[in-house]
Amino acid sequence: MRTTVELPPDLLRAAEADAAARGETLNEFLTRAVVHELSATVAPPPVRVRLPLVPSERPGGVDLTPAEIESIFAAEDAERAGNS
Repeated sequence: MRTTVELPPDLLRAAEADAAARGETLNEFLTRAVVHELSATVAPPPVRVRLPLVPSERPGGVDLTPAEIESIFAAEDAERAGNS
């Protein structure tokens, strides 16, 4: 589809030069730039997670087995279920 876009002369010259340096047409360059800009705005926000605090008899070091980690998670889940 055709459209008209007005760009400041300096910006147009820079875009033409960059496109030429990449071996692409101005149309290809602008299409890629718009796709890049749109994909940057569609990214989902980061997900925040809350990790459990694990008490330790040796501050600075925690040595847990997978079973102990599962037990901590289960206790926290049970605590949350009781507070709901």
